[in-house]
Parts: sequence; C-alpha cells; structure tokens
Amino acid sequence: MNLTLFNTHTLAGRLEIIWAHGTFLAYRARRGYRIALYDLGNFFAEIWYNPESEHISLVRGFSSKKALEPYLNQINLLEMLDF
Repeated sequence: MNLTLFNTHTLAGRLEIIWAHGTFLAYRARRGYRIALYDLGNFFAEIWYNPESEHISLVRGFSSKKALEPYLNQINLLEMLDF
C-alpha cells in the first residue's frame, strides 16, 4: 500500500486499512478531537475522533515529517528505524 492509493479510498476504506495493517504509535488532542497516529510502513495516518459526538471526522494519510512534530514528545522515532 502506498500513500496515493490509500488516499483514494473512502473514509471507511481508509479505516479498514489502518485497522488491518497499521501500527498504533500515539494519541494527541486538538480542538476537542482525539487524534490517533498509525504507522503504515511507507507513510503515516491519523484518525480524528470527536469524543463528544462519538464520530470519526477525518482519516488522513501523510508522509510529511513536519506533520509528526506534535507527536515528538510521545514517541521515539529512532525505535522505528531499521538498523
């Protein structure tokens, strides 16, 4: 699976891919959302969940290192590298 193919799926399809193939890394909170970060090998994905409405509002894949910055205090990226 690559990022481009992942992003062509529906929200439900992206969720299924994450649950079947993703590795959970961390949670963060922003503007009332609980955001879960997953590693999918060649890219990362976030699930944006609103606990107040009990609704998943967004599932997005990305490969940008800058998008990982909010998680840096929670995860050790060196542990993810293969040496």
